[in-house]
Amino acid sequence: MVEDVIEPMDLRFSEAELQERREHIESFIAETVAAANADGVVLGLSGGIDSTTVGHLAVEELGADAVHGLVMPASVSSEENMSDAERVAQMLGIEYDVIEIDPVVDVLTDVYPEAEADQLAVGNARARVRGVLNYMVANHESRVVLGTGNRAEAMVGYFTKYGDQAVDCNPIGNLYKQQVRQLASALGVPDDLVEKTPTAELWEDQTDEEEMGVGYDTLDAVLALHIDGDLSTTATARNLDIDEKVVETVRDLSEASAHKRAMPPAPEPL
Repeated sequence: MVEDVIEPMDLRFSEAELQERREHIESFIAETVAAANADGVVLGLSGGIDSTTVGHLAVEELGADAVHGLVMPASVSSEENMSDAERVAQMLGIEYDVIEIDPVVDVLTDVYPEAEADQLAVGNARARVRGVLNYMVANHESRVVLGTGNRAEAMVGYFTKYGDQAVDCNPIGNLYKQQVRQLASALGVPDDLVEKTPTAELWEDQTDEEEMGVGYDTLDAVLALHIDGDLSTTATARNLDIDEKVVETVRDLSEASAHKRAMPPAPEPL
């Protein structure tokens, strides 16, 4: 069961801060493209708020011609989300391709059938196939791959290693989910997309909050106060009026996923 705060902690920026952050992210995108001597960017579009926000920022800074969108449905993808992904591409006026990933994933389960019934393994394979396709298009067109991960997801490891975080940069990687929604609204993203229930769609009927066991508003707040901040477990729980077990859950997720936020380790030199 997802637990959430009664009155979410307000992590939103002031109007001036939001404009500053917006300009900073857009400059970061342009600088990343220029540093790679690339001709533009490739962006996987899921129909969710994160990829939609990154798409708007990229188009605003680089122009529609420099952004190539990929919509990559699987059998577990909802028609609504894939329709929203195409709607975003059309709204932005960018070139986009729809690439079905099931044939590629089927090859993987055919050559290793032992994993076919493993929901997590196959779900992660879907994310990794999308990453491979992003880079194939990016390499072919001399572009860089934009990531869509936010700070809340990164801090608790809610992403597929070498999958949706196999990217060249993360424009919204320093924003909590609440701040992503705020920025999206400022960019003119339709309300139905801003408030949409987040899902990675690694399997049918999956939602981010149900899988993590904590709502995004609570997750943002616990991260800000306890993981990024210096409040104790007890003080954080008291401040947010939540059970200490929720704080411990978030801390456990962050600690267990530390390897995802680091380069693959090697032995210390002799």
